Amino acid sequence: MADASSSDITGEKQTFKIRKLEITDKRNGYMELLSQLTVTGSVTDDEFDQRFKEITSYGDDHLICVIEEESSGKIAATGSVMIEKKFLRNCGKVGHIEDVVVDREFRGKRLGKRVVEFLTDHCRGMGCYKVILDCGVEKKEFYEKCGLVNKGIQMSKYF
Repeated sequence: MADASSSDITGEKQTFKIRKLEITDKRNGYMELLSQLTVTGSVTDDEFDQRFKEITSYGDDHLICVIEEESSGKIAATGSVMIEKKFLRNCGKVGHIEDVVVDREFRGKRLGKRVVEFLTDHCRGMGCYKVILDCGVEKKEFYEKCGLVNKGIQMSKYF
C-alpha cells in the first residue's frame, strides 16, 4: 500500500506538505480551491462533514490528497483517486484519478505533478494494473509530463 502519511516538499521560500484530506480542510480553502476547477455549489459545513465521513468510510479505495502550504495552512493543491475492482486481468484493479487542481497562487511549483505522483504511487501500492484519468486537450501536455499517455477519447453525458 502506498504511504499516505504526510511527507514534505520544499519549494522556493515555502514548505509544502502532502497528506490525506482532513475534515478541517474546508476552513483552509479546500472548497475555494475546487471552485477553480469546476462548479462546487454552496456546500454547508454539515454537508461537507457528512460527505467527508462517507468518502473516508471507503478506506483506501477512495483517497483525496491535499498539499498544504505549511506557514499559512492554506490548501495549495488537491487530487483524488478511486479504485475500481474489476473481473478483468485476474480480478484486477484500476485507479481513476480525478479533480486535480493547483491554486492559482501556487502554480508553477510542480505541485500538480506531485499530486499525480502521490495518487499514482497509491494506486501502485494498492495493486492496480493501471491508472487512468480524463482531461481536456489543454491539459494533455501536463499529464504527459507526469508519465501518462493518451489512450483514447473521453465520452460523457451530464445529468
